[in-house]
Amino acid sequence: MAVRLEIELTSARDDGTWTWRAAGARQPKGVLEAGVLPEGVKVGDILRVEAEQNIDGINVTTVLPSKTKSREPELLEMIAKPEGPLVSASLTGRDRDERRGRGEGRRPPRGDRGERPPRRDRDRDRDRAARPAARDGGGPPRRAGGGRPAAPTEERPSRPRPKRLHAGRAHRDALIATLPPEQVPVAEQLLKGGIPAVRQAVQTQNEQAKGSGSPEINAEPLVALAEELLPRLKAAEWRDRAEAAMAQADEVGLRDLRAVVAGADTVARDTESRELAAKLRDALERRSASERQAWAEEVSSALDDGRVVRALRISGRPPEAGARFPNELADRLSEAAGAAMGPDAAPDRWAAVLDAVAGSPVRASVKPAGLPAEPGEDLLKTARQAASRVPALAPLLGIEAKAPAARAPKPPRRPPPPPPPPPPQLAEAAAEPESA
Repeated sequence: MAVRLEIELTSARDDGTWTWRAAGARQPKGVLEAGVLPEGVKVGDILRVEAEQNIDGINVTTVLPSKTKSREPELLEMIAKPEGPLVSASLTGRDRDERRGRGEGRRPPRGDRGERPPRRDRDRDRDRAARPAARDGGGPPRRAGGGRPAAPTEERPSRPRPKRLHAGRAHRDALIATLPPEQVPVAEQLLKGGIPAVRQAVQTQNEQAKGSGSPEINAEPLVALAEELLPRLKAAEWRDRAEAAMAQADEVGLRDLRAVVAGADTVARDTESRELAAKLRDALERRSASERQAWAEEVSSALDDGRVVRALRISGRPPEAGARFPNELADRLSEAAGAAMGPDAAPDRWAAVLDAVAGSPVRASVKPAGLPAEPGEDLLKTARQAASRVPALAPLLGIEAKAPAARAPKPPRRPPPPPPPPPPQLAEAAAEPESA
């Protein structure tokens, strides 16, 4: 089962692995490979990770990007209730007979008024009526900017979310069906949480038996049985996940696929399982190359359209942790970002590009062309805060660039334990002088 955690790196081992524990707590804790971690991490760093929780513990598979705090506070918009007209009026027409009854009678004839002279305003009104009315909503809305046609912008769809791996239970159910009835509860607890779940279930049952006056259960035989069943259950669980991943190899997320491939080293014992693991490795390599190519093409397409901020945002979201950004594309993206941060840019636009640069993999090579003409105190404060991540900002602001944090040295190697003392008989024999 995939879970998301915040972990704290506690130490770096000599064999290239790191130990971790949950941030702010003692448990859970474990060991992870250095290849999963990004560059520049040190002891004490807190990371957001995604891990697989299975029978033998927690296996960290992916390091997630850290959450960025919004610079503006979240506000709730108060929408007032629209008020209708305060006064209502209704007009009714009067009947002709009613007017005649009050003595008004008919209007006297006007007589012959002759022909009217032609009016030039009539032609003007006729031409005006022929034009579409934009204010009343009867025609197309009036376009600002002197009638210039707007440039067509094609909104590109965002990258689809990968599907999560949902494995079946065919192999696990088949294995449980072959077990004796008295071993089934132990196997079910193993599938829930491994050996600790079995111990916890025995402890809970003993507490209930103690409260009711019944005899307690000896946990040692059950734990021994659980240790015997554990490898078979782990192999069945991996087989269910591997077959599901193979059926969805082109759609499932890379982290789920990588977790299944990583688990094959300990459980793939028979020939069929090893063949399935080899197919999964080939699928993982193919998917990784395809995802990296699509990632680079999406950044390049955004640069072709002149969307520098979008290209920077996409570059900061690699398809998998540790994916390297192409060098040629990095140079092109750095030049475009530096040109967008020029003196002619508006302060808001300059700040948006800076925020995108700070979260991109090219932040160390971006050289802004200059500050806006009137940057404002808020923009200068934001730029000073980002100077440690974008070193080229320091000369523009007149401050000294801070050196990146040095990597923590490895802890000293522990000395080997002293050899145990020899048995008393051997010590006495060694103390006696050799006979001539």
